[in-house]
Amino acid sequence: MVRISPFKVEEWMDRLETTPGVLNIAETCCESVSVEDLYKLADGDSRPPPLDLTSRKLTYGHIEGSPDTRQKIADLYKDGSSPDLKLDDVLVTQGAIGANFLTLYALIGAGDHVICVHPTYEQLYEVPRSIGADVTLWRLEEKDSYIPNPTHLESLVRDNSKMIIINNPNNPFGTTIPKSVLTQIIDFARPRGLIVMADEVYRPLFHSLPEHEPSPPSILSLGYDKTISTSSMSKAWSLAGIRFGWIATRDEEIMTAIKSARNYTTISVSQLDDQIAGLALSAAVRPNLLRRNIKLAQNNIALLEAFVHKYSEVCSWTKPTAGTTAMIRFERRGQSVKDDEFCLEVLEKTRVLVMPGSTCFGDGEYFEGYMRFGYVSSTNVLKDALGALGHYLENGFAHGG
Repeated sequence: MVRISPFKVEEWMDRLETTPGVLNIAETCCESVSVEDLYKLADGDSRPPPLDLTSRKLTYGHIEGSPDTRQKIADLYKDGSSPDLKLDDVLVTQGAIGANFLTLYALIGAGDHVICVHPTYEQLYEVPRSIGADVTLWRLEEKDSYIPNPTHLESLVRDNSKMIIINNPNNPFGTTIPKSVLTQIIDFARPRGLIVMADEVYRPLFHSLPEHEPSPPSILSLGYDKTISTSSMSKAWSLAGIRFGWIATRDEEIMTAIKSARNYTTISVSQLDDQIAGLALSAAVRPNLLRRNIKLAQNNIALLEAFVHKYSEVCSWTKPTAGTTAMIRFERRGQSVKDDEFCLEVLEKTRVLVMPGSTCFGDGEYFEGYMRFGYVSSTNVLKDALGALGHYLENGFAHGG
């Protein structure tokens, strides 16, 4: 029997996000939009036609995803420096969680060894473990600004290593792996024939990079075919409710293996979801939707930065450069708070929901005192939540615990 560890991040959210009156800043998606919102975002001169949601016969539809939507996904990877993706290089899935699971299920087996950045989304290392693979966690360190250090790979790799897994931008720290580091990872993987899988679900939400630092390319843009990108419409594109993701790779052997495994898990993705994703990624909507979300992220992270600065005696962080999540460390009377207890304390006293670092990413000592904040929600929700939390820090925090 396959033994799967409890998915602590999702269980925490399932249990608490429906708390009455909750101010949810544990959520990791950009503020959600409706189909009506997408049409409002469309450029007037090229307004897309109405979606065919009522008269269409609801068959399985295109098994691998409609050609139109898959082409729009392929276009996301155009960068002028690498060959364009072909239609067959893209396969749609039920969310990024489906893309990640399917990739690992298809390519990793018992006895394989995987190197995975940590912290990251728990699925990326627990699914390989459940399959019977050995997993070595590639620890992100504060001295490296929570960016993976490629010099560590030599000590992590084994003779049976098959895959390196990264997450760019990172969940939970919101850090960005620059092109120079991505290139070093590829240079390490290439002579060893290692697959490099990148969960790029928060791409292209690069909102706070230094002016001199360009946005990094996708892992697919570095001239190495044994690379895989997974992503979805949930995080950067504000459409978690359609459960639409994808896998992209130029390696025909990898894609064949994934398609074969997919027949046991997916068959096809909803035609309705496919249409809405295609609308959001259309030339008329996509630039405006991304512009809206980057502006929202920039506005909201400024609010969060002001909060951290105001309460710097009790909290600290490494400011995110991308994505929707930040890790903030809290101290009480000079000692790190117990993050899981503190999160429940905050929820009880303020109705604010955040995520405890050690509970949801493991290793209590490493994450002692850390909370994950999701800050690209509604600005009003974030303001209310930070206001309530700030009031508690000023009035009840010192005496709690």
